[in-house]
Amino acid sequence: ATALNELRPLAEQGLAKAQYVLGSMYGNGYGVRRDYAQAAKWIGMAAKQGDAVAQSKLGMMYANGVGVPEDQNEALKWYRQAAEQDLAEAQLNLGIMYDLGAGVARDLAEAVKWYREAARQDDARAQHNLALMYADGEGVAQDDEEARTLFLRAAEQGHAPAQHNLGLMYIYGDGGPRDLVKAHMWLHLAARQSKEGAPKGNEMVESWMTAEEIAEAEKLARDWRPKPSSAPPSTEAHDHSPSARPTR
Repeated sequence: ATALNELRPLAEQGLAKAQYVLGSMYGNGYGVRRDYAQAAKWIGMAAKQGDAVAQSKLGMMYANGVGVPEDQNEALKWYRQAAEQDLAEAQLNLGIMYDLGAGVARDLAEAVKWYREAARQDDARAQHNLALMYADGEGVAQDDEEARTLFLRAAEQGHAPAQHNLGLMYIYGDGGPRDLVKAHMWLHLAARQSKEGAPKGNEMVESWMTAEEIAEAEKLARDWRPKPSSAPPSTEAHDHSPSARPTR
């Protein structure tokens, strides 16, 4: 209650950061009864003052109908304003909207553009989605080598779908040399986080490996640690995230 009492006057005076934090407190129920309408009110006020994080959050609220009526056009508008301020989270979600045709005509080239902007900032979800675009040749020329590079960048941060897809690329030699040890390692790491697909992939690859190779792969997985991301901390994701596109 003390933080709320301190923030409210600042928010009422028009301080955008205070408005955003106050809205987040209402949205999360921190020190106050959760009230999504109040959250949208205060976050909206910050967004209208040009606060990029608030704009992205407001876009998410419109996309999911939280505290405001669901409106994909409004979501697109607010994501775009934040994305144009170089906020990776908003760039990712704007890319997803173009990818899926949510609130806008589907435009895969535009989706690639925004995924690339967020991927440049080391957002693992954007790197994964962009990798899928390269792997499938959608919105960009098909390029398995680039897909593999992007999957690797996301996988190294601990992104499970990227780890799974990278493992498959190592199995089949897509975008680079075949490497069953690395395939097993990445599929094993993905399996730690998700039971969908990766364990079956490991059973398959193990049938082609020696006991020594399996032991080596398992040791690599045990010793593996995620690389720290240079991406700014993200807010909770749009419903379509973290993997807007299905894994291969």
